[in-house]
Amino acid sequence: MRDSGAEMAAGASYAYKASLIGSAHRFELTEEGMSWHIGGRSGLWRYGEISAIRLSFRPVSMQQHRFRADVSHASGGRIAILSTSWQTAALMAPQDNGFRNFIVALHARMAQAGSRAELTAGLGHRTYATILAFLALLAVAMTGLLVRALAIGEFAGALFIIGFAALFAWQIGGFVRRNQPRSYSFDRLPRALLP
Repeated sequence: MRDSGAEMAAGASYAYKASLIGSAHRFELTEEGMSWHIGGRSGLWRYGEISAIRLSFRPVSMQQHRFRADVSHASGGRIAILSTSWQTAALMAPQDNGFRNFIVALHARMAQAGSRAELTAGLGHRTYATILAFLALLAVAMTGLLVRALAIGEFAGALFIIGFAALFAWQIGGFVRRNQPRSYSFDRLPRALLP
């Protein structure tokens, strides 16, 4: 069994490429705080100066299993940390273990420093409500099309609508379920938002 010091050391650094052309975004957890290097800029955010962390699930066409952590500073700065890295023009590689270890270690160090940061998970409340409203309208429209297809005897069309609805629910359902807005604590990170 590993002690907490070994766990913090395991995730003490993380790097990823946000784009194919740009340089790597590098992060390191030091005794003083989170050190970051993005492009030609760099800095050190003390653990007590980190005002908020938002974890979310953000799939993209090239990588359907992508997670994101938005780290905010008390001065208003914000850094996005992604769980994937560009490898080639057609390949975005997941970095699940490195991302998870770094995020867990960051939370552990912030808790140890007595941080009072706001920890939230998922999308913002307005964005989430807008998505739910859109999905409700889409469900009503699809139900209307299904009823119409069955009423006029277009069973092939009805099967197509049912298949499309099932595929859509499978693809979008995971995104909506994982990104439900909520708060969490340093000792209970949301498993659905870590790879």
